[in-house]
Amino acid sequence: MVCGAYRLRRYRPHPLLRDLPEVLHLPAAPGRHPGLRALVQLLGDELAAHPPGAAVVAPSLVDALLVYMLRAWLGETAGSPGWSGALADPATARALAAIHGDPARAWTVEQLGAAAGLSRAAFARRFASLVGEPPLTYLTRWRMTTAAQLLRESDRPVAQVAAAVGYGSAFAFSKAFRREYATTPGGYRGAELS
Repeated sequence: MVCGAYRLRRYRPHPLLRDLPEVLHLPAAPGRHPGLRALVQLLGDELAAHPPGAAVVAPSLVDALLVYMLRAWLGETAGSPGWSGALADPATARALAAIHGDPARAWTVEQLGAAAGLSRAAFARRFASLVGEPPLTYLTRWRMTTAAQLLRESDRPVAQVAAAVGYGSAFAFSKAFRREYATTPGGYRGAELS
């Protein structure tokens, strides 16, 4: 049995994390999830033997373990509603990858549908049913999430953050950011730093 904990911000959790069950059970049946099994063995070896550099390697293996566990869980729950279904669906996954890969692009539903290999209407219905919100609503939320991360982790000016997430002006960005976070980008950055 492997147990672990991550400290996450409660405000605006990623929908995938929000959809996780309280306990994730992945049966250890032979032949299932060989990558996960190998990673657990490698982590066990590091923790048991404490070779030189284990203090550096072990946290990275724990992070990789989380990703492998989520992949295995997604594989087990493919076809379910919510994010597990959205990521298992090739068309929706392609659209999400496009949004995540270039949040600054002035995406339209038609362009995202083309990236997904579907017509505009079919894509919009499929995306909304799997993700739980329309494509452009998700795009805006992803932009604001990305902007919040940039504000927390860099000292880039607000105008540069605005451009990085697809806003042509700092004013328009600040207005959208305030709508999402109930504070200005500068206020958010100041609160995060204190």
